[in-house]
Amino acid sequence: QVQLVESGGGLVQSGGSLRLSCAASGSIFSIYAMGWYRQAPGKQREVVALITSGGSTNVADSVKGRFTISRDNAKNTVYLQMNSLKPEDTAVYYCYAEVSEGWYWGQGTQVTVSS
Repeated sequence: QVQLVESGGGLVQSGGSLRLSCAASGSIFSIYAMGWYRQAPGKQREVVALITSGGSTNVADSVKGRFTISRDNAKNTVYLQMNSLKPEDTAVYYCYAEVSEGWYWGQGTQVTVSS
């Protein structure tokens, strides 16, 4: 079992920045990768960024150059630094952890970017 707790969402103006955090606990040794998805109203959930246990990262083309994913192994926490935010980044952001038996999800955190 893996538990994920997200924080850091909120309301920001266009062009602003936010940093999301996802703290993992439980069977963290079993995690292959962690990352973020987002879901805007009326749209499908889409991948935003991921980081593997080996430290490799990947970010979606829609946020490349603006969003950065990183981790602090000592804190078992993954971060999503979001810069130059746009109104189209407005969504609920979900942290996930991939393990051998499947995926775990956080509760989601709302990010709203005003124009």
